[in-house]
This record gives sequence, structure tokens and C-alpha cells, in this order.
Amino acid sequence: MILTFGNKTRFRPRLFMNLRKGTLIMRSWLLAIWLMLPAVVGAYHFGPGQNGMKMDKAADALAQAKAAVSSENWAVALSAYDAALGAVDAKTQPELDYSIRLGKAQAQMFASQLPEASSELEMLLEDMNSDPKSDAKIKMETLSTLANAKFYMTWLKRLEGLGEPEWQPDVENARQTYRQLAEDAEKTGDLAAAKTYRDDLEGTIRLARMDVSELQGMPIPKPCSNCKSGQCKNKARKPNNITKKDGRAAGAGPAPDGSGS
Repeated sequence: MILTFGNKTRFRPRLFMNLRKGTLIMRSWLLAIWLMLPAVVGAYHFGPGQNGMKMDKAADALAQAKAAVSSENWAVALSAYDAALGAVDAKTQPELDYSIRLGKAQAQMFASQLPEASSELEMLLEDMNSDPKSDAKIKMETLSTLANAKFYMTWLKRLEGLGEPEWQPDVENARQTYRQLAEDAEKTGDLAAAKTYRDDLEGTIRLARMDVSELQGMPIPKPCSNCKSGQCKNKARKPNNITKKDGRAAGAGPAPDGSGS
């Protein structure tokens, strides 16, 4: 700071020293912050930044899975679902984990992996039942998809010539689940969904009562094409006169994705 006395000027030493000291302190702080930047950036990159990167990876994988499902490229869809699952923390994002697992199981039903889909859906439902915060909508779709899987498993086992003790638990599981879903839909006033589940229930009862010769003469549903139940004792046995088309139009039962018949 400069002080003026008449025609003379001179510095005030104390103020000048304080100003110089303040400048040095600010420079020190700026230097310290600059030196700390790499550590801060590194901490973010290996901390919250990793979560962001994983979420981006999961979003990209889910987009790929959705596109593959639309084009019925089930192998690509399953690979994309696996990539999405690998990028999601099931503990911190359980709902997203449930949703991806459900999508994967639905794709498996079309990829000649019906037994694997059924097992995955059972585990998924068990996890959701033990989670009081699980989303009711995802749980309902999981129940519906599992019932569909049990329906098609019954179809396969009967075509493979397995006896009633082998397929009865599956068809009974499907029957009870469709009945529960129909009753729940009626309670909420969703009459369209209730009708769909009632139709699926009737299709399940018909499947259990149908003679094997009648079943063999019907178009085989898509999820059963090129698929095995994994329990057939005679692997060489093949259904007779089967046309590989979706038989749901003939009252064969539900859609595999949980949307009803």
C-alpha cells in the first residue's frame, strides 16, 4: 500500500508485508489444490465413477437385448442380458436385477432353454418373495411367465411320453398360479387381465385332460420347438405329425412372455 504525504510517497512496510504474505498463502492453497486434483479424480474414477460406468454398460446391454428380442435373435439377447446382469449390483439395485433376470428367462423360453428358464424363474420368484420391497408388477409378470413355462414343460413331457407323475406337478403349478393371478386381477378391477388368466387356466385344464394322440396332432408352440424337458427316458422318441408353429391360436395355452394367451 502506498501512502502520500505532500509531494512525497513511501510504502507502509507492515501493510505491504501482510499483502505479500496473503498472496503467498493463496498461492500455496492453489498449489495444494492442484496437486490434489489427480487424487480426487482417481478417487471418483474408482468410486462413484465406477458405478456410473457400470450403469452405462448395463443400459447399453439392455438396449442390445431389446433390439435382439425384437428381431428374435435369442442368442444375442441372452448374451446381452448376461452382460447387463454383470454390470448391475443386485444388492443396491434389486429391482433392476429382477427385471433383467425376468427378461433373460423369457428369452430362454424361445432359445430352446425351457428347463433352464423354468429353474431361473423359480429362483427369481423365491428371491422376490423374500424381499418385502420387491415390485408387485415385476412379481406378477414373473408369476405369469413361470406359469407359462410350467404349461410348456407339461406339453413337452407329455409329448416325450413321460407318465403323469412326471408332468402332473408342472401342470398343477400352472393351474394354481393362473387361478391366483385371475383372482388378484379381479380384486384390482383389471377385468381384461382376469379374462386372459381365466382363459390360460382353461387351456391348462384342457392340456391335463387331453389324450396324448390329440396333443401330438396339434401344432407345437414356439417355446417347445427343438427343446427337451431334460427328463425323457427315451431320448430317441419324437412327437408324431408335429408342425412347428405357435399353437396358441388353437387354444393351446399362454404366450411365453407372460402376456397371456
